[in-house]
Amino acid sequence: MLDDVRLVAIAGPPLVDPSRLVDACCAAEAGGATAVQLRLKRLPAARLVELSEALRRALQIPVYVNDRADVALAAGAHGVHVGAEDLPPRAVRAFAGDALRIGISVGDEVEAAQALLEPVDYWSIGSVFATSTKPDAGTPIGPEGFHAVAALAPKGMTVIAIGGIVLSNVNEVLAAGAHGVAVSRGVFGESEVEQAARRLRDAIDRSLPA
Repeated sequence: MLDDVRLVAIAGPPLVDPSRLVDACCAAEAGGATAVQLRLKRLPAARLVELSEALRRALQIPVYVNDRADVALAAGAHGVHVGAEDLPPRAVRAFAGDALRIGISVGDEVEAAQALLEPVDYWSIGSVFATSTKPDAGTPIGPEGFHAVAALAPKGMTVIAIGGIVLSNVNEVLAAGAHGVAVSRGVFGESEVEQAARRLRDAIDRSLPA
């Protein structure tokens, strides 16, 4: 089980502009984020590499790149997070080996069946709640849906919850079996990013064993 995905802070538009990416992620780290996932879908690869490298230098916690395994590898990032339309994890593993940790998005039983065939390190399950930061997230599955999909994961697989998770509902997904959460608005949508991350991390640590 991975400990560094206990609180994944997802950084990118519309909440985090690239011009303040490093400062925002440093604040999240100071508040207790255990990893950062860079979600910048519209930027050219060269700019993504530049920003990923800047984050890697600035942070002590792992940096994951959304979608782009090539960028993650080129920038020396810790891992990559892929969805159904991205390069399959088996292909990523073929060229990256163990240099990258790989996370996969899983939204339902059909995607879970596919994920079972892939060499990944964690499942990111959702969207659990409605979210405004990822328009293509699909219909929310709720904590009950999260629990049902997580039950399909291989024994020992880390499962984290994603989608609309904020301080007021984080305990619901942890009670449903999540080993961690991936959060965008609940961290970067707050006026004080460090304090928002700290409140979430405190709630997570109270609910999950060390």
